[in-house]
Amino acid sequence: MTGPIRVFAVAYGILALAAGARSITQIATRLHEAPLAYALSAVAAGLYLVIAIALRRHTRRWRQILLVGCSLELAWVLAVGTATIAQPHAFADATVWSHYGAGYAFLPLLLPILTLVWLVRGRYRSGAAEWQAGCA
Repeated sequence: MTGPIRVFAVAYGILALAAGARSITQIATRLHEAPLAYALSAVAAGLYLVIAIALRRHTRRWRQILLVGCSLELAWVLAVGTATIAQPHAFADATVWSHYGAGYAFLPLLLPILTLVWLVRGRYRSGAAEWQAGCA
């Protein structure tokens, strides 16, 4: 595992731990304050974990899971990010995806875009032998 794959896998792993620890703490101690926000953070943590695992598996099936996972993450961060700006009163507390991931240095927005670009480029470039060999 080299190059962008390693960077993306580590970044998603860190996000999974950060979002997971945050959501577990929030759900365990104050779920009644903002159940939607805390549930969304838990969903984000689970999605980040799946993506981190998919980045380390080199089969066609895991590549499909990675593509779907990153697409879902991008859709959710755009939807929740827009909702938290357009209707801030609807969210009693911040989620991982609030304001397009501003609380996480915008990584929830940038990572799926970069990963999807890398996936699309890797599919068509002959230099992407690492994935092509695993997906053959």
